Amino acid sequence: MLQFFKYVLATFVGIILFIFLSFFILAGIGSLFSSEEKVVLNDKSILKLDLNKPIQEVGVENPFADLGGFFQGNENVAGLKDIIEALKNAQTDDKVKGIYLKTENPEAGWATLEEIRNQLLEFKKSKKFIVTYGESYSEKGYYIASLADKIYLNPAGGMEWNGLSAEYSFFKGTFDKLDIKPLVFRVGEFKSAIEMFSRADMSEASKKQSIELITAINNNFLKNISASRKIPVETLKGLADSLAVENPKSALKYQFVTNLGYQDELEAYLKKELKVEEKKDISYVGVDKYLKGDSKIDDGDFNKRIGVLVAEGEITSGDGGDDNIGSEKFVKELKKIRENDKIKAVVIRINSPGGSALASDVMWREIKLTAKKKPVIASMSDVAASGGYYLAMGCDTIVAQPNTITGSIGIFGLIFNVTDFMNNKLGITFDGVGTSPHADWPTATREMTDFEKATIQKSVNEGYDTFTKKAAEGRKMSVEKLKSLAQGRVWSGVEAKENGLVDVLGGVDDAIKIAAKAAKLSEGDYRVRYYPEKKKPFDELVSKVMNDEEEKASAKTLGELAPYVKMYKKLMNMGGMQTRMPFEMVIR
Repeated sequence: MLQFFKYVLATFVGIILFIFLSFFILAGIGSLFSSEEKVVLNDKSILKLDLNKPIQEVGVENPFADLGGFFQGNENVAGLKDIIEALKNAQTDDKVKGIYLKTENPEAGWATLEEIRNQLLEFKKSKKFIVTYGESYSEKGYYIASLADKIYLNPAGGMEWNGLSAEYSFFKGTFDKLDIKPLVFRVGEFKSAIEMFSRADMSEASKKQSIELITAINNNFLKNISASRKIPVETLKGLADSLAVENPKSALKYQFVTNLGYQDELEAYLKKELKVEEKKDISYVGVDKYLKGDSKIDDGDFNKRIGVLVAEGEITSGDGGDDNIGSEKFVKELKKIRENDKIKAVVIRINSPGGSALASDVMWREIKLTAKKKPVIASMSDVAASGGYYLAMGCDTIVAQPNTITGSIGIFGLIFNVTDFMNNKLGITFDGVGTSPHADWPTATREMTDFEKATIQKSVNEGYDTFTKKAAEGRKMSVEKLKSLAQGRVWSGVEAKENGLVDVLGGVDDAIKIAAKAAKLSEGDYRVRYYPEKKKPFDELVSKVMNDEEEKASAKTLGELAPYVKMYKKLMNMGGMQTRMPFEMVIR
């Protein structure tokens, strides 16, 4: 027995020592992060803008991104806010002579690319150069590259020019194999989110709205490329239809690119432009490092601020996480902004396909309370649909990009009957008692009665009426007209403006200017602050490690059951009433 206690004590001491050692190591790493040196630029610097990575509203910087091993998968996520800020600073920075674009295949939505493209066009007013080199260009990549002064394409590379397409995933076959039965309640002809569970292909209504949506996005895409490359829109359409731009030589022939060449040839051109000796390296600086320099544009009055509250991801109740919008966390943040007298106006920056109807309504209420005290402007990013539109409709003014995906004013209820799945796949059965016939309702572990189903459909109908009534009130139009634009249908920003669902076409800067004007603030006399505040690199690292360890522990405990349990949790999160975009859309 004594020997047993000795082993237990030794193990306990070992654990304590490990915890203390881990703490000091992490604290040491944290101190390194907090003492970063200021970046000093070369007098002939080039801002290197790498868009071939995930881009979200606010970036995530991981100092170990390139180390691999234990830190594999911890890549940097570029922040749209940081990219725009860097481009603005570089425009007036004498040390920055131009921009080198890496934009072969950006991992971003069309509205995000629109924001970046528009800021690059502003940069060009400085008469500084923009160059780009690519081994190949996707259509998204070329959308940005098309405005460059020099567009280099690898002679052995390729270029995508065949029009835009939208692709959807359908899981009916998967659910059939897993013995999961989705029970759907909806309002609206176009509220086709449930089709991914109940069909193997698109309905006619879904096809109708989808083709109109991508046509509107494609028209904006072609119009802007036409302006940059001086190629008529009809010519661009014809080249896509005929697949005429099939290789680098044809890309050069039709003036899509200015040069066929390798990266060293582009660098030789840059050295000549910069008057840099052939043996010397070009001084490139990335966005993250550049923003640590001393060339930032001066801030305005600290006591006069525009607060930009970022709402990015799916909408859920509670605190949420890094990749979704938790209503509780959103409400707390907005309440602090509302009660801060130094913040004179608010921009709600929305990039969300929607989610929980209840959570959307809770956040809408907080937006309306804030709008009573100070101006609140909505700025739509890639997607502001369904629950995302629910947030926007509570604002004084709605600003969207031409290629924003918005609307989808509708609601649906989704409950999964997992009885056969749990029984046949996991061997789990259910039984129980209750004080009334419906005590366990709504339930996922038995077949519901027609009465119970009708009761849920009634709630969905009431939720739709609430959504459309509040939307009509916010847009100052009749409920009848609003309902004619609703039914779960999605619109591009251009279409939404034509129909009165959006007020202004533009980006987040336009929304900030509208907010400042509404708060009677002069240009240059105020500061812009983003909320929630960006996490420090050390905090990001700790959060990432903790999440990874939690997932590994779950997988170790559950073994082969882990994938099934993960799917079960995901399905349960989609249960209940949803204000969610009608499909998972991939436009390429």
